[in-house]
Amino acid sequence: MFAALKVIKDWRGALLAAWLGVSFIASPLLIDAAQPNSAKDRMVPARADPAPKPAQSDPYDIRFKEFRLKNGLRVLLGEDHRAPTYSICVTYNVGSRDEKPGRTGFAHLFEHLLFQGSENVGKGEHFILVQNNGGSANGTTNADRTNYFETLPANQLELAIFLEADRMRAPNITQANFDNQRLTVQEERRQSYDNRPYGKTYEAVIDLAYDSFPYKHSTIGSMEDLNAATVGDAQEFFRTYYAPNNAVLSLVGDFKTDVALNLIEKYFEDIPAQAPPSPPAMTESAQKGERRKLIEDAFAQTPRLDMVYKIPAGNTADWYALDVLGHVLSSGVSSRLYQSFVKGKELALSVYADAGERRGPSLFWLSVMARPGTDLPELEKLLGDELVRLQNEPVADWELKKVQMQLRRQRAQRLYSTRSRANALGHFAVYYGDPQLINTIWRKYESITKADLQRVARSYFKDANRTVVTTLPKSAAKPQ
Repeated sequence: MFAALKVIKDWRGALLAAWLGVSFIASPLLIDAAQPNSAKDRMVPARADPAPKPAQSDPYDIRFKEFRLKNGLRVLLGEDHRAPTYSICVTYNVGSRDEKPGRTGFAHLFEHLLFQGSENVGKGEHFILVQNNGGSANGTTNADRTNYFETLPANQLELAIFLEADRMRAPNITQANFDNQRLTVQEERRQSYDNRPYGKTYEAVIDLAYDSFPYKHSTIGSMEDLNAATVGDAQEFFRTYYAPNNAVLSLVGDFKTDVALNLIEKYFEDIPAQAPPSPPAMTESAQKGERRKLIEDAFAQTPRLDMVYKIPAGNTADWYALDVLGHVLSSGVSSRLYQSFVKGKELALSVYADAGERRGPSLFWLSVMARPGTDLPELEKLLGDELVRLQNEPVADWELKKVQMQLRRQRAQRLYSTRSRANALGHFAVYYGDPQLINTIWRKYESITKADLQRVARSYFKDANRTVVTTLPKSAAKPQ
């Protein structure tokens, strides 16, 4: 079982696995390893965006076609014969933001349940079938979505399609499976949060910064809520969220589009659609003043300072500019915070700055692991000075060029893996309804100017919009 104290930015996390927050992997191990009618007659093409004109097409764009089954399942197919493999990703429009009070951690717990067998697949057999055919499989949950994915040799195209359809149709939700996976998730919480240095800092920050429930709690959930969950809750959760019209299937790799469509229809199209679930209320009112909290950590060896600012949702003009600022501040050894805090003044062991990507109100997160003996009020003042500098002085030309080069490198890395492409297509389709962002998002970054960076720094890096959590080793903690 794997978990991280940093939320992975889905579309970049598949490439770099480096984003602050929480993402959970449900598998107990990470394995490395023809119908009578035509598909065209049975499926309705529904491109989310018109195809770009050939003269304007980027040679590095990822080509894909979009279809929608009669039951509402959105299908994205990227045919690519450069390697004899393929990847499938089924992304469900459900995450911890959809949980109800008293049932936190349920989206992640349910993700675990879907690896416990289904109508035609025995308990544990999903991974065995994939591994025995030279593939790998896993699943993850975050605040905004849940996904499941496999990578297999091209001659096993039908296998993963069958496996994903079988658990969408009829997962094996029994009391025994539920109890077993609840214990597994609770142990994951102990390892990743309760008995780990700074494990509770993330939860303290989001609980203090957010007012609305959807983003106020962690994806792992609380022990109390996990204990209170029932198998009946799981069955209702499945009926509500695990429907074809609440999911996106993305398939990238070595296959023929018409063959893949035939198989997808064969296994998925008879799964009934359900009433669309109501979206959660994620509105956040403007913060009226700074919020602060001091927490003790019996496992921490040195203080840590976390400072966050409320910012807009992902895929907005201001969010892209703020994301670039995160790179300016902490991406690489030439970044501002590394040069000042780690190398120059030697006040910190590590620094981090990032615009978290969420479908609703997000957080710009700054985190500094202080050197032992560092004056924390002085450290916080210097961090604030760096933000004031962004407000008062334009970013240097070389800094913006460096970030643009880093982003181009990320784009190139995306082309390596069918899995990263399949996951990214599902991410953009579920988050924003626009899988073409896999190609157009880079142009949004390239259009950002130094004036944009200065403007968003002034708009969001305000004292009244700030939440600060200081984590101290327990022996050094002072009463609040």
